[in-house]
Amino acid sequence: MTREPQQRKWVRKQAAPLSDAAFTLLVQGVLDYGIFMLDPQGYIISWNAGAERIKGYKAEDILGQHFSVFYPPEDQASGKPQWELETAVAEGRLEDEGWRVRQDGSRFWANVVITALWDEEGVLQGFGKVTRDMSERRAAQHALTERRRLFDHLVQAQETERRRIAWDVHDDSIQAMVAVGMRLELLADRMPEPYAAELQRLDTSVREAIGRLRSLTFRLHPPGIDRHGLVEGLSSHLEDVVGSSWGMPYSFDHQLDREPPPETAITIFRIVQEALLNVHKHAHASRVDLSIKSADGGIVTHVRDDGTGAPMSQDGTRDHFGVIEMRERAETAGGWWSMHSRPGTGTTVEFWVPNPLPLPVPALTDEAP
Repeated sequence: MTREPQQRKWVRKQAAPLSDAAFTLLVQGVLDYGIFMLDPQGYIISWNAGAERIKGYKAEDILGQHFSVFYPPEDQASGKPQWELETAVAEGRLEDEGWRVRQDGSRFWANVVITALWDEEGVLQGFGKVTRDMSERRAAQHALTERRRLFDHLVQAQETERRRIAWDVHDDSIQAMVAVGMRLELLADRMPEPYAAELQRLDTSVREAIGRLRSLTFRLHPPGIDRHGLVEGLSSHLEDVVGSSWGMPYSFDHQLDREPPPETAITIFRIVQEALLNVHKHAHASRVDLSIKSADGGIVTHVRDDGTGAPMSQDGTRDHFGVIEMRERAETAGGWWSMHSRPGTGTTVEFWVPNPLPLPVPALTDEAP
């Protein structure tokens, strides 16, 4: 029969007597959480250092008072403290977030958990209450929400202005230049040399300018999205820009169960457009692959290249705004965005945005309003 090591026997003997004391020491020393107990009527019977830090009361000032003192007057008037105790008794625990009041009268945003405590006979002995100050997190969330709201307004204004400029250029400048080109072509057929050759050169220059303007209007606002949807818009962009202008081989895999609404389509198009621009400018890639497919109630998109895997410059700042803009567009739309890059293996931009179902059209009835 083996003998248990003397040190292990000592640890086992000492562990049980120290457990309660160690637990009490742990609770009392926690600073990030206010941890205290209430009796069955809601009066405070214990207090830790975290509660003092968060609420401002010393133990001798708060012990014996009713815990409703932490609630704003409007919550006290509505009976919220008592309702929370009753809910904890009925359901075992209650979790809530809301305003609470410090000793100096200032308010803070708190996350609160109240747990009903029962003895072995099922008799209520009181409540355990854990409070965490969430003011900084709430302020950060509000700041993030406000930033995204402002970004969304900026994006919408930008898209509206791009659409207006694109239409103006198409309906005014391009149409006027097309008319000039037709006139030059007609005159070239009627004029003798060397005037005919000069007119033909002018006609060629006008046609080239028309092509550049049409490319500009497409980049400002891809017309395929308005007329035919996201897939057509991306296909046109890949063909006209990536294939024809850049001369880069590409593939496009699309598996959508339904076309997204125009706002979602524009968001996806702009992120893909920026990602492809980064590939062209910085990746030194020989090809790029684009895929979009329906997933998890939205659309997940991948832009993969086989480049150097170093889309940023050596100081890490190149196209920093473009990266931020891609991420902000995705997150503002309620999705996520990420970029994976390793030297020598290329870069993948991946993002997901929700694709909301269209609102049902109300059924028409013959009843008079």
